Amino acid sequence: MPQQLAAPVADIKHLIGGRFTPASDCTTFESRDPHDNSLLAHVARGTAEDGSAAITAARAAFDDGPWPKMTAKQRAAVLHALADEVDEHRDELAMLETRDGGKTINQSLHAEIPRVAHNLRFFADYAAMAANEAYPDGDLLSYVLYPPAGVVSAISPWNAPLMLATWKIAPALAFGNTVVLKPAPQTPLTAHRFGELALAAGLPPGVLNIVHGFGGEAVAGPLTSDPRVDRITFTGSSATGVKILQAAAAHHTPVSAELGGKSANIVFADADLDVAVPMSIRAIFAGNGQVCLSGSRLLVHNDIMDTFLDRFVTEADRLIVGDPKEASTFIGPLIEERHLEKVHRYVELAEEEGGKIVTGGARLVDDAHRNGFYYPPTVITGLTNNARTAREEIFGPVETVLGFDTEEEALRIANDSPYGLAGMLFTQNLDRAHRMAARWRAGTVWINTFFERDLRLPFGGEGASGLGREGGQYSREFFTEPRAVTLRLHP
Repeated sequence: MPQQLAAPVADIKHLIGGRFTPASDCTTFESRDPHDNSLLAHVARGTAEDGSAAITAARAAFDDGPWPKMTAKQRAAVLHALADEVDEHRDELAMLETRDGGKTINQSLHAEIPRVAHNLRFFADYAAMAANEAYPDGDLLSYVLYPPAGVVSAISPWNAPLMLATWKIAPALAFGNTVVLKPAPQTPLTAHRFGELALAAGLPPGVLNIVHGFGGEAVAGPLTSDPRVDRITFTGSSATGVKILQAAAAHHTPVSAELGGKSANIVFADADLDVAVPMSIRAIFAGNGQVCLSGSRLLVHNDIMDTFLDRFVTEADRLIVGDPKEASTFIGPLIEERHLEKVHRYVELAEEEGGKIVTGGARLVDDAHRNGFYYPPTVITGLTNNARTAREEIFGPVETVLGFDTEEEALRIANDSPYGLAGMLFTQNLDRAHRMAARWRAGTVWINTFFERDLRLPFGGEGASGLGREGGQYSREFFTEPRAVTLRLHP
């Protein structure tokens, strides 16, 4: 088990052009531990000037530097070296992630940070081994080139900070682009350390730049509106996604956006409850409930509602809510007090809408939790799918439970949402499973499981859940400019 760091990181700067620099006006903001609100770091508070400087560095590294001119195998060697650095510093990175964002140490150590290294290795190898198209036709030969797009703005969220940052960075770099990363201001620590590791692994200056700060007209402004940016990849709220799309439209900059979700988790009467119950617990409460893919609308067949709900609530009440650095903890603190207040307002709204709080429903304020932003697993019944609590993304450990009687009714409820990010269903009837998957408006459908990922598959959402897909060939299409070449051969 990793040891707690003796002292917080004192000073986090931007990484621009291979050098760590303060904000242009030398201002900072604080990063605090959501477990006890202790100070972790002073972080450079980026300005529009800093964002522009980072783009300048990325532009120079792309236009005049070696990275885009290297072969895919040469770039892969550097990315593998960076993955090795991540593995070597896994314990340190996991503890930084846990302290900065409240994610449990088990999840940071055994899931998030290993996935960071896997992202790097997967896209390094995919770019080096990707197939190409060639179409001979008599004396004509046509083929496709995939040159890198250029400068990529990557804006990543706070709920899986380094894993989702590298979901963007790894393919962008593997296909020869340069990157400006803006991590979420709530979770800057692992991005900073990753920048140090990237330089140690041999990434050329300016290929990866990291600027810290906030959105709007501050540091994120140039990242979404500067004409020198060739691609924007964003993970975050649907409302922010709309603003980014509007900013990018002025220069026709392509955007890939993975946004919010209110995914349905459907449990049929024939489901194996020994599978469905623990998977449903994981689907809403893992990651402290702060997961865009969460099965936050739990649809249970009315024939098994009482049995399922009894087991589900019993398991929820057994979950340990506490210090995320402890191995026994399943739910850590929410990211910040403002977010906790938002989550609780939705629970209060549920009661106003006629819902019943079966368990949970109030901030934990006992001695073990009083200094942090702790909210218990909360289960709500008695609502319809028209209730705001059942329709709007809460992004916390709050489950709304709805009943249904038929397959058609379940599908109708699942699709009756502005979101379309994911869905999960539990049944032993494979015909039903295939029927549901074919008609479910969601980017990912899991059957008798949850959160299994093959990085070759497309990842993204429909409707308010996003625009575009990434992963495997879909990432290549986004981070490159496919070019058709036709040659006439003369005998």
